[in-house]
Amino acid sequence: MNTREQNLEVALHYYRYLLDKNFEAMENCVHPAVSFLSPLAEMSGRAAVMSSAKNLSQTLQDIEIRAKFAMDNRIMLAYDFIFPEPILKLRAAVLMEFKDQLIAKIELFFDGRPFSGK
Repeated sequence: MNTREQNLEVALHYYRYLLDKNFEAMENCVHPAVSFLSPLAEMSGRAAVMSSAKNLSQTLQDIEIRAKFAMDNRIMLAYDFIFPEPILKLRAAVLMEFKDQLIAKIELFFDGRPFSGK
């Protein structure tokens, strides 16, 4: 398995562990100096990202991955986050960058309006 495929596998495991609430295994996928950027938040460091993931896992019901791509030290996934009503399905994409086959940067793309209360 080449590095691109390994990085893609790490990303897929990261989301599987999120759904399974296996945070110890999930943390092992993340670089200590990881950075995170989304329409709703920006943070850095493994502890902050893991805390956010734990909060997300409380309401997230499933993740349906629709497409996956790997190039160099980056992967991109297009997926649907499945939540309970009133949100239901949130279409999203993530661009991840890897360092030493750990997730070093997570950039999420989605419409944040369902979470803003507007």
